[in-house]
Amino acid sequence: MTSAASPAPLWEPDADRIAAAHVTRFQAWAAERYGAPADGGYPALHDWSVTELETFWTAVADWFDVRFSTPYERVLGDRAMPGAEWFPGATLNYAEHALRTAEDPARADEPALLHVDETQEPTPLSWAELRRQVGSLAEELRAVGVRPGDRVSGYLPNIPQAVVAFLASAAVGAVWTSCAPDFGARSVLDRFQQIEPVVLFTVDGYRYGGKEHDRTGTVAELRAELPTLRAVVHIPLLGTPAPEGALDWSALTSADTEPVFEQLPFAHPLWVLYSSGTTGLPKAIVQSQGGILLEHFKQLGLHCDLGPGDRFFWYTSTGWMMWNFLVSGLLTGTTIVLYDGSPGYPDTGAQWGIAERTGATLFGTSAAYVMACRKADVHPARDHDLSRIACVATTGSPLPPDGFRWLHDEVADDLWIASVSGGTDVCTCFAGAVPTLPVHIGELQAACLGTDLQAWDPQGEPVIDEVGELVVTNPMPSMPVKFWNDPDGSRYHDSYFDMYPGVWRHGDWITLTDRGSVVIHGRSDATLNRQGVRMGSADIYEAVERLPEIRESLVIGLEEPDGGYWMPLFVHLAEGAVLDDDLRARIKATIRQELSPRHVPDTVIQVPAVPHTLTGKRIEVPVKRLLQGTELAKAVNPGSVDNLELLHFYESLARERRANRS
Repeated sequence: MTSAASPAPLWEPDADRIAAAHVTRFQAWAAERYGAPADGGYPALHDWSVTELETFWTAVADWFDVRFSTPYERVLGDRAMPGAEWFPGATLNYAEHALRTAEDPARADEPALLHVDETQEPTPLSWAELRRQVGSLAEELRAVGVRPGDRVSGYLPNIPQAVVAFLASAAVGAVWTSCAPDFGARSVLDRFQQIEPVVLFTVDGYRYGGKEHDRTGTVAELRAELPTLRAVVHIPLLGTPAPEGALDWSALTSADTEPVFEQLPFAHPLWVLYSSGTTGLPKAIVQSQGGILLEHFKQLGLHCDLGPGDRFFWYTSTGWMMWNFLVSGLLTGTTIVLYDGSPGYPDTGAQWGIAERTGATLFGTSAAYVMACRKADVHPARDHDLSRIACVATTGSPLPPDGFRWLHDEVADDLWIASVSGGTDVCTCFAGAVPTLPVHIGELQAACLGTDLQAWDPQGEPVIDEVGELVVTNPMPSMPVKFWNDPDGSRYHDSYFDMYPGVWRHGDWITLTDRGSVVIHGRSDATLNRQGVRMGSADIYEAVERLPEIRESLVIGLEEPDGGYWMPLFVHLAEGAVLDDDLRARIKATIRQELSPRHVPDTVIQVPAVPHTLTGKRIEVPVKRLLQGTELAKAVNPGSVDNLELLHFYESLARERRANRS
């Protein structure tokens, strides 16, 4: 199937920008050294990166001067998925690379971190001071018995202490894991109890939305329920003294100690991330020191075009993979911006003020935040000096076309807009930012280097310009080395490799265009399938949420016992809006006009709010299970939901429908 004539791009990089991009210089260098194509631009480079996978990753390691303290025997010892073996024989340390800039006397006193809270005043931490604190803390961790492979946990907001604690753990060879302090005790224990940490770093509370939130009671509960802890480290964010038996942060980070970096096998665990856990215990996803190091060098240094002189901001919490991704900005010598607070305090446009005050060059946020700014009539460029921003990147959900247009109109008309998509599972992007390619409205620019991204039909055949399952047919270094407590690998296998053996199926519907760009349609495990036509929920959200009366929406498709199909649309209304016959008609007309008659819901139902996971994703599958009659306790893991009360609405609706049928 061929597409119609290509639409005009919203943005194209000029010749100077293309020439200056790191990926352009990498391609020319790799052409000389490793046989990469010198011509053909990014598409040719990408094709080479997936057909000559081992050569490509060798070139990445060489270009970024990865320090292998023991050389590798080969790039891929075994390329089978799951279980690909990367760089066997090699040893290295992630933290050593993250702190390398501090070794440069010309840059040691420049800021490695800029910390910003709701006052919006940036506080710098230099490369030299970051390295010193990491060295001091790593020595103290060793003193309390932390050894390679031990787990170290953080119940921390996005503050410099979290970065120091993570890097000190990585230096020692411990396995880092973190949760944000807005997670309740049960949510944290669902995660940390699986991995049995020996150290817990914690704050006494946090500030959000102009208020202080005490967490001392939650911390006491965590200490009581984590019997493997040998040490608890208290960070007095709200100024309270350390509780009995806890160590004081300042005492552990006061020494002038040169960091010692444990040299570890390439596949040695670096951190544990967690799936949302909406339908059971969160999966404890283990990624490796070497795999993350190489993948993040590639992603941040080539795709995000970051390097010395850049300032990298992404709104995130320590409970989301984007925090780990943000911290890896240090690998490229970039100053990273840590914001701790509400994204919309004191007003919806607050993040743009932070970008101005920190001089952000790459501004990362969520698609939901962009759309909230559009609805709130925010004017970033009018109200702020955003002249340093080269790129606005979004993730969390697909950026709707109106979001592209709004960023172009309200931030800058010469703006590189990078909608990116990946997953916690790989802690990176499958598709997204390419500084040398045009940007088309509603599309991700391209599949990422080294990522053999394809869309497959149910028969396992690749399709172009048609909706298919997102699959990756080659291994990636940052794919999990394992799930924790999954000794035979069955949970890992069943999560990604059950549909297409030996091929990673991610669970998203995508379209690959004949231009190489990517359109994300939403989760395939919550797929709408009406009259045999598969539809992505994201397409409906994008159409419906253009209406000013709709704050947010949720669509579910249900196979009925009688063979029918029921597709309700749940809407959370803007303040003052009323769901009357006129609004219902306009909702349906909008969907019919912008999508198709098949996309029109059977009914439109007002809800008090849309439920989300703790990382802000709409909860579709658990709501579908509730509407199918599953008990709440079996349909969802309560600790994974931002507001469990919201799910009682769908539970009641299911009971009402069953009663009406009987």
